[in-house]
Amino acid sequence: MSDLVEDLLAGRHSALARVITKIENRAPGYREVVSRLHDHTGDAEVIGVTGSPGAGKSTLVDKVAARLREQGHTVGVIAIDPSSPYSGGAVLGDRIRMASNAGDMDVFFRSMSARGSLGGLSTATTDAVTALDAFGKDYVIVETVGAGQNEVDIVRTADTVAVLVPPGSGDDVQMLKAGILEIGDVFVVNKADLDGADRTVQQLREMLQGRSSAGHHGASGTEMVEAAGTGDGGETADDWEPPIVETVANRSEGVDEFLAVLDDHGDYLDRTGGRERQARDRFAAEIRTLLREDANGLIADELDRRGGLDAHVDAVMARETDPYTVVDEVLEPLRECLDR
Repeated sequence: MSDLVEDLLAGRHSALARVITKIENRAPGYREVVSRLHDHTGDAEVIGVTGSPGAGKSTLVDKVAARLREQGHTVGVIAIDPSSPYSGGAVLGDRIRMASNAGDMDVFFRSMSARGSLGGLSTATTDAVTALDAFGKDYVIVETVGAGQNEVDIVRTADTVAVLVPPGSGDDVQMLKAGILEIGDVFVVNKADLDGADRTVQQLREMLQGRSSAGHHGASGTEMVEAAGTGDGGETADDWEPPIVETVANRSEGVDEFLAVLDDHGDYLDRTGGRERQARDRFAAEIRTLLREDANGLIADELDRRGGLDAHVDAVMARETDPYTVVDEVLEPLRECLDR
């Protein structure tokens, strides 16, 4: 285990791949690995790319990674794939659409299964970002499944969130109102050479003008605004106006403009103190998630010791007890321990 961490920190890609596999499989010892890597993180710029299926996310990520490499940066890409509800396996189709950087060892690409996560991001994804950050990647790009409004989990992982919208699809633009409009720091109308692009840009502009002042990172963003205070010139973390960028990713058009906007948002986070606040919100969310996972595990173990869930369900079905009483009985040992 120690050698694996040391090899990763020494820049060996084979060790990075093994660590992410261990993380994804939740293999024994993965927690120790992530804990040891934590002290070496905090330098990577984490970019989230989300949007509806067919918006061109993978193609844009491929071109962005290639341009970052031309600029001398190293890149890690995590593409979240839809997982089968039956086998849990991932489709892995994004590998096909990310061909520009094949053979370049400084673009580390990894496809991971969503594993049924409603937010499109599994807890393992956050740990994989930690591994890429500790490895020393300058940029880590996380591409989501593209399941729509449930993609909001990405704000817990990314410094900057880009939302892609294909042109000429009024339904997609309307869908943004239902959820992910609030999480976008940058909006991208990809495939801007198609009919309807101008109308989509106009629709987005009108929606952003009427966007809630709750903050571009939702409820936690509100806390961020209050805590981050003001930067130079009285600028606050609430002042960011999400720009709209037009791209034709398959021809690399607009990629430079997109990267410039990402840089602008990164500078803005530094000026206003927003980056530090984001990190605090991110770690708070991660701690809460881990506590829930571990608590669920303890409760499952206690259920097993008491004969298993089916036995309790049988008792409830026979009207020998009720669900509230079952929960009180199962949790009683935990409450006694916490009250000591």
